[in-house]
Amino acid sequence: MPDKPQLRRTLKERRRAIDHDTKRAWDDRIGERVLARVLPWLRTNPGKALGVYWPLAGEPDLRPAYAELAEAGVRLALPVVLARDTALGWAEWVPGEPTVADSLGVAVPAALRMVDRPDALLVPCLGFDARGYRLGYGGGFYDRTLAAEPRPRTLGIAYACQLAEFEIGEYDIPLDEIVTELE
Repeated sequence: MPDKPQLRRTLKERRRAIDHDTKRAWDDRIGERVLARVLPWLRTNPGKALGVYWPLAGEPDLRPAYAELAEAGVRLALPVVLARDTALGWAEWVPGEPTVADSLGVAVPAALRMVDRPDALLVPCLGFDARGYRLGYGGGFYDRTLAAEPRPRTLGIAYACQLAEFEIGEYDIPLDEIVTELE
């Protein structure tokens, strides 16, 4: 089993190798699958918020699905890194509102309207395994975010080619479901 830094490099290369047209088609398919899972949940849990992510480094771009969710009345929030070695904060965001890059280069709402951690999160995965564990970039932000009770519902977002085997760390937390272009 490769070590995590080597596996991260391999998975980034796999993602970069996806051609533009294929990636767009896969992103659309993942967005459809997210809508099919999130909208019924939110109908039975009105007023709940959804944590989304801004796509980085080739992650699935679900911004068209975010726009549909917002049109359906779903409250969205983007993650905000508050400090190293802490859980993520969350800022309310409406598609079309301006964003700025934070100190890590991640897009956050230009007007930070901080909110409580959402009840459900879309979690980008650099890699994932068959048990629902996620491999991220190594900062531990999502694991610390998921450690606090009550735990939010989680949908990992990845391309099917990101499926990998890796060792689980002490603080790794499995996601409820992984959504790819295939499932």
